[in-house]
Amino acid sequence: MKPKLPEEERNSPVASRTDVRTERRASHHHRQFEVMGAHPTERGTWFTVWAPNARAVGVIGAFNNWHCEPLYRLDDGSGRWAGFVEGARAGQCYKYRIQDAAGHWMDKADPYAFRMELAPGTASQIWDLSHEWGDGEWMHTRWQRQGQKTAISIYEVHLGSWQREEDGRFLNYRDLALRLATHCHNMGFTHVELMPIAEHPFYGSWGYQITGYFAPTSRYGTPQDLMVFVDTLHQQGIGVFLDWVPSHFPADPHALARFDGTALYEHDDPRRGFHPEWNSLIFNYGRYEVRDFLISNAIFWLEKYHFDGLRVDAVASMLYLDYARRHGEWIPNAQGGNQNHDAVAFLQDLNTSVYAAFPDVHMIAEESTAWPAVSRPVDWGGLGFGMKWNMGWMNDTLRYYSRPHFYRHWHGEDIRFSAVYAFHENFILPLSHDEVVYGKGSLLDRQPGDDWQRFAGLRNLYGYMWTHPGKKLLFMGGEFGQQEEWHHERTLDWHLWARPYHAGLARWVADLNALYRRLPALHANDFQPEGFGWLPAERHEPTLLAYVRRGAPGDAPVVAIVNMTPEPRTGLRIAMPEAGTWHELLNSDAAYYGGSGVGNLGAVQATSHGVGGWPASALVTVPPLGTVILSTTPTTSTIAPQGVPHARE
Repeated sequence: MKPKLPEEERNSPVASRTDVRTERRASHHHRQFEVMGAHPTERGTWFTVWAPNARAVGVIGAFNNWHCEPLYRLDDGSGRWAGFVEGARAGQCYKYRIQDAAGHWMDKADPYAFRMELAPGTASQIWDLSHEWGDGEWMHTRWQRQGQKTAISIYEVHLGSWQREEDGRFLNYRDLALRLATHCHNMGFTHVELMPIAEHPFYGSWGYQITGYFAPTSRYGTPQDLMVFVDTLHQQGIGVFLDWVPSHFPADPHALARFDGTALYEHDDPRRGFHPEWNSLIFNYGRYEVRDFLISNAIFWLEKYHFDGLRVDAVASMLYLDYARRHGEWIPNAQGGNQNHDAVAFLQDLNTSVYAAFPDVHMIAEESTAWPAVSRPVDWGGLGFGMKWNMGWMNDTLRYYSRPHFYRHWHGEDIRFSAVYAFHENFILPLSHDEVVYGKGSLLDRQPGDDWQRFAGLRNLYGYMWTHPGKKLLFMGGEFGQQEEWHHERTLDWHLWARPYHAGLARWVADLNALYRRLPALHANDFQPEGFGWLPAERHEPTLLAYVRRGAPGDAPVVAIVNMTPEPRTGLRIAMPEAGTWHELLNSDAAYYGGSGVGNLGAVQATSHGVGGWPASALVTVPPLGTVILSTTPTTSTIAPQGVPHARE
């Protein structure tokens, strides 16, 4: 018999929604966190859990000395169990005790728990998410600060290895916020992107094997500490993106796997439900309860924690039924193809729902294939993301920059091909954590040559990246030339800032960010073909790139010239968009950055001598492994001392 609800609890999250469940379910209820999980009141806590195939469900915790308190099955056909436990209060740990159809008992963490106990503990915690926010100005102007025509330069961070206490202990979210805000201001980044921070028992997964989808990891503090983290960065004018993982989840027995004794969140057939590459389980996107769980989770992080966007991990693994599988290890769709139609529908529903609720955020896809229209609207047939990581640009660029300088002459297509498809999607150019792990070495270590050439080459790479169409993303440590490959168990080598080449590289990144933010030509048309054009040289140089970036009519154009070899180019005639004085705004070879000082004395003069169909041209000196950035309008002040026209000794 269903127990009678206490009079004062009939307006609980469960009871107040009983009469509208059928309607909400039909329209995809994407705010499940308001109903599910543990919701404390003055007298106790309401618990609600989805376990449709269970024989019995109860709750155990510190409030009942871990003896089972039975929950009752709701009679609405939803498969949910609920109950009120008097005396259960915020901060106390709990789990659900579930009896499967065969009579076996198991203890499970709450899929909707707002907090989990510190690992290696696996219990959920009752928690109140109230917080006094102070970021009203940011939230009201967010649509202006991160529109598609604004400068977006993202600093990707793994919180546990960015910085730690001197004794190796993790920093609290609050301390991290203060340090990160200062660092991002100094370096000019507009946003921080956090690698996954939802609770994960295995720290070595970097957060990508999630067991607590609604709980920020307790390693760095409480949910309110994380709110203060976001609040602090917002008040300092810095946006915060979150790396979000709806593509797979681990098989830890205390979590989602076979939650009620059956494949509830995953597929029962391992050909669809098991991920061979990550040894994890795949969500069943065909179940509306699973879709609601995930979409509710996305909305939860954006609403409760004020995140400014979600970077959706491993989208390609969701889209293809045969992803990382050999012949015979996957099941084709109804048409015999390898497209996962359920995942496509889920992603379209996800993006439509998120943008309807938060039109000023960004949904960002990490999608590594040529799936069409990833960042195009759903009603155009797209997946509905706002932006997409440009994995093709990243792979081609790093392959090119890793080659010895002598061989680059024969591989020009690697560095030029991205312009062919640069505007097919709304691209972010990522140099992420994935590029500095698993034996790949650091970005600095992958540059060929001696020390001088390696630092010059990395400055050259960043100059090319910051002037190429697309928003920017750089993993922590790249801004000052981290030498060692990244490892999650150690902090960055901050002592390297005391070394001249490393400090010079950091100054270069800061000045690139400042120029990128200041000049609309470098960001306003990141997603529009009219924002980019190749500039030919009178004498073809396979290892030299020259191109123009444009903003709106009336914005001063910007010309970037990138030399991929350690030999300076002097008196090189390059086409220019117009005649007149072109000011050398930045030069990566300036001594200020650790360069040799080869340059153009601050400006070049373009004449009406046309080249390659362009109306003007200029004689330009391009330094060894250098990037020169020119514009018809100087910035407010010279950002850094520029080079003088002499060769490096």
